[in-house]
Amino acid sequence: MIKPSTAQVRSAMAVLVLTASTLVGIAVHEGYKDEAYIPVPGDVPTIGYGTTAGVRMGDRTTPVRSLVRLLDEIEGVYAAGVKRCVTVPLYQYEYEAFVRLAYSIGVPTFCRKASPGKSPNLIDLINAEKYAEACTRIEAFKYGPGRKILPGLVKRRAEERAICEGKKSGRQNATLSQN
Repeated sequence: MIKPSTAQVRSAMAVLVLTASTLVGIAVHEGYKDEAYIPVPGDVPTIGYGTTAGVRMGDRTTPVRSLVRLLDEIEGVYAAGVKRCVTVPLYQYEYEAFVRLAYSIGVPTFCRKASPGKSPNLIDLINAEKYAEACTRIEAFKYGPGRKILPGLVKRRAEERAICEGKKSGRQNATLSQN
């Protein structure tokens, strides 16, 4: 993990903001489709840059509408969900990694606390300020429908972990080719 500079401090969740690189990074990973499709067998209809809410097969969209919808969803659902669940300060890059992950796995999964007596879940590690362990745990979310490991998710989780650890900026990820 890169040691933060003295000017870099963890910030309260209320002051962290979504950066353009987070939006672009998600859009690049998701890719764009103007017509609803099923990304992998057993998944739900998806359109635009990975939108699933309210999508039905046969739906169509445009790149502009999809980017606006993506931004609204990231800010209104995923970033807001991360802010609701995380109770400790984060570095901006940790926040960005967690928002990207929440977009991919959903807020309920991101926020799910461990049952009493069970190993801590991701949110338990974050809120216990076990930041390094939380960043490592990101890579556990590599399964698609049917608990099948998906190579694209393995790669995506490794990149999100690197962002979380401060080893890779979101701007670097924005230039990646889609998987």
